[in-house]
Amino acid sequence: MNKNLKRSIKFSVSIAVITFVLAAIFSIVSNSVMSGVAWGIGLIIVLLIVLTGVVFDMLGIAATAADEPPFHSMAAEKISGAKEAIIIVRNADRFASFCNDVIGDISGIVSGTASAVVVIQLTNVLGSSEGSGLQLTLSVLLTSIVAAITVGGKAVGKFLAIHSSTKIILWAARVIAWIESNLKINIISVSTKSTRKTR
Repeated sequence: MNKNLKRSIKFSVSIAVITFVLAAIFSIVSNSVMSGVAWGIGLIIVLLIVLTGVVFDMLGIAATAADEPPFHSMAAEKISGAKEAIIIVRNADRFASFCNDVIGDISGIVSGTASAVVVIQLTNVLGSSEGSGLQLTLSVLLTSIVAAITVGGKAVGKFLAIHSSTKIILWAARVIAWIESNLKINIISVSTKSTRKTR
């Protein structure tokens, strides 16, 4: 078994474990929050979860679409976030996997669960029983709206990611640089041994 395959398997296992943990955390937090708020606030939370998935999907695509040379020029000029951007582009496959597959998929699952809670709350407010025609109608309607916003948002995100990848990755890199500098949380490795992305 060659080194690249071993590295790929190791990363796949790691990302699966991270996904399991994050999905559990997000589900617990969202259910706890949703159970204690009115349906209107719950709907806003659902939209925020969907927006999170759209943004991270855009980041993942931007990482695969971005070129490395512009960030070297920025790094030479000591522009904030340039070094982190280089690392993101060099590890675009892993960055995209985390953004699109982990955060993106978790957001989709959690938004679906949260939508179901909103439907139940709204059904109770309208005085209908669980399993009624009204609840079914609200469920179909809200699910369709969430799906439309998700797909439409990701379509716009993909367009922006492809045509403005450098700006988007630099913005993400600056956020990461700020978090690492101020909160002392290591998000990406600053190792210079990262393999350059080939095209």
